[in-house]
Amino acid sequence: MTTHPVARVPERLFEDPEAEGRWRARFEARRVSLPDWADEAPERSLYVSNASGVWEVYAWDREADTHRQVTNRPNGTMHATLSPDGEQIWWFNDTDGDEFGSWVVEPYNGGERLPALEGVHDGYPAGLEVGRSTVAVGASTDDGTTIWVTRGGRPEVIYVNENDGGVASLSRDERLLAISHSEHGDSRHPALRVVKAADGAVVAEKWDGKGKGLDGISFSPVEGDPRLLVLHERRGKEELLIWDVEADTEQEIRLDLPGELAADWYRDGKALLIVHSYQSRTSLHRYDIESGELSTLDTPKGTIGGAGARPDGAVEYSWSSAEQPSAVRTLGADGDRVLLQPPGDRAPSSQPLEDAFVGDVHALVARPANAGDGPLPTVFAIHGGPHANDEDRFSAYRAVWLDAGFAVVHVNYRGSTGYGSAWRDAIEGRPGLTELEDIAAVHEWAVSSGLADPAKCVINGASWGGYLTLLALGVQPKRWAVGVAGVPVADYVAAYEDEMEPLRAFDRALFGGSPEELPDLYRECSPLTYVDEVAAPVIVLAGENDPRCPIRQIDNYLDRLAERKAPYEVYRYEAGHGSLVVAETIKQTAIEVDFTRRALGM
Repeated sequence: MTTHPVARVPERLFEDPEAEGRWRARFEARRVSLPDWADEAPERSLYVSNASGVWEVYAWDREADTHRQVTNRPNGTMHATLSPDGEQIWWFNDTDGDEFGSWVVEPYNGGERLPALEGVHDGYPAGLEVGRSTVAVGASTDDGTTIWVTRGGRPEVIYVNENDGGVASLSRDERLLAISHSEHGDSRHPALRVVKAADGAVVAEKWDGKGKGLDGISFSPVEGDPRLLVLHERRGKEELLIWDVEADTEQEIRLDLPGELAADWYRDGKALLIVHSYQSRTSLHRYDIESGELSTLDTPKGTIGGAGARPDGAVEYSWSSAEQPSAVRTLGADGDRVLLQPPGDRAPSSQPLEDAFVGDVHALVARPANAGDGPLPTVFAIHGGPHANDEDRFSAYRAVWLDAGFAVVHVNYRGSTGYGSAWRDAIEGRPGLTELEDIAAVHEWAVSSGLADPAKCVINGASWGGYLTLLALGVQPKRWAVGVAGVPVADYVAAYEDEMEPLRAFDRALFGGSPEELPDLYRECSPLTYVDEVAAPVIVLAGENDPRCPIRQIDNYLDRLAERKAPYEVYRYEAGHGSLVVAETIKQTAIEVDFTRRALGM
């Protein structure tokens, strides 16, 4: 086995103690997710926080204003839900971040933890709906998707298919279960099926055809109401409809808003709380279903990470901007205020993001404080997904690069969400190489505008962003002075062989088939194909237990770098697709910035 050069862990990044303290304080600042609550006991809530130094699940009794840490695992816990009566907490138990495991249940106030569902095999989570007397759970393995339903006894299988799918929503009266599936062979554009929870008998089907996905958001919160809120893309962008699954009728929600929509119900089932996304910023609205009236809720400019309507009509939402750290806020009769403040000091603020439109590509640019006009060493921070997008939200990671004197450029390349279905799907049949064309266009703009120093341009990303980083280093070697690739796809064929089945299904839909069916295309789009062209120093960070970008295919790429005696370093850690441990995140960030500075001679 090849011995690879191990990345250096610097003792400090900044000579100035104030600067050193500021960047660490941003990562160490305690944060919380938007709380969820029990439908029938809304005073009982769950949220996820890094208050212990690791992202774990917490229970919050709002009446007593007490908080209890529920989980305590070395690599953290992110997935949990409450039973409707608030008496039980369900959380997903995987092994060291590998995402493969089963659900555990325990009393809300603490007590014995037990396997939630005897007879349900381990797998990657494929949805969970917990009702008063009914539970629906999905699991994905290499054999496909299985869904079980239990009504207090042993779980019974109601759905099995070799294709990717999962549990979408359980009706309030627990009669109806919505299932997302890709039996048509395209997991990126799923269809919906509604079945009877009692026996799996089909009630209704909906599919909009090739290239048009449907996502079942949730059934109406009203007892006996068979309406399902659905996200569709019939007009080339994500919009909303309400589907009465028993009558098989629908009501499309047509709003005169640019960009894309997401939503959930108000508790009375008469209105929708709508999150509107446009050009990397979001706003909140209330939509009255009967009258069609749309009203805008007064929230600050920035990005809303999630929102929910409480039984009393108050709206709770998570918010941040590039300048201001995240906060969980509530908007109700007493105005807009911070709802949940974790212990400790608030994270120091950072720099704003500016918009740049390069042809059809939307980029976001941040400049270091007091840096002047440039040209500047510049980090092109490439988001993962690929179906995600960079937004005007706070990032401690972005802030440390700014403090280190780099400009930061985010590129919402073709494949990103938020810009319509055609933009998102434009990478089909040629993934990776298509995105690089957009990144190259933004790079050329950044250099020609005087922002970026062409000799000090860094390509940087994690997950799909890590894949694009390695691909760019080989395909565009003259553009990049340094590469920083976190948990990347490096050898696409080997990655396909080892990754979790839901991602294989995603890849088949994205490429148009498997590596066996399209060997030339997979090779063309694989970073390993171009590894001999890589000229810039590169650092690779990889999780030993990563089911999404597995370690073997990364080792294949590193071995080729070693054969060429190319300049590179590697950092491996005992977790999965990223880390939920704050100290580990700080360590990795310090490694990346230090490597880049050394490579550039800064």
